[in-house]
Amino acid sequence: MSEIRRHHTASAPPAIGPYSQSIEVDGWLYTSGQVGLDPATGELVSGGFEPQCRRVFANLGAVLASGGCRYRDVAKAVVFLADMSDFPTLNGIYAEAFGDHKPARSTVAVAAEAPLPRIVTCLVAPSGTTSRVISRRWSGRAGFDSVTGLLL
Repeated sequence: MSEIRRHHTASAPPAIGPYSQSIEVDGWLYTSGQVGLDPATGELVSGGFEPQCRRVFANLGAVLASGGCRYRDVAKAVVFLADMSDFPTLNGIYAEAFGDHKPARSTVAVAAEAPLPRIVTCLVAPSGTTSRVISRRWSGRAGFDSVTGLLL
């Protein structure tokens, strides 16, 4: 097995379970889910979808930076929304984060009987160490496994 290198930043919430914020293996950086938590307080940002989505993108930016990436390096984004009525808000915040850079993106609505997080996003980007990044983040309720994408 290849060497595993862990990346961590205090500018994003710490892992809340038995996993790392991100790991690098064989030239790929895999980031765990980022929730809409304020890293300074450890609390979920209040005010609904927009402030949580903004916090998620801020957290993700910090995790990307810890692996040597920026938003302009991202090649692919996959976004899962619990409520497609949040799509226009997501689109605006996403455009702010990415600026003129327009990676490939898929956005889909998800539904289940169990409570879902409001947003889940996956990114792929080469890092400053010629790695690529796969990132999953979510904002909303606990009970979602950011690695497998399954409800717990």
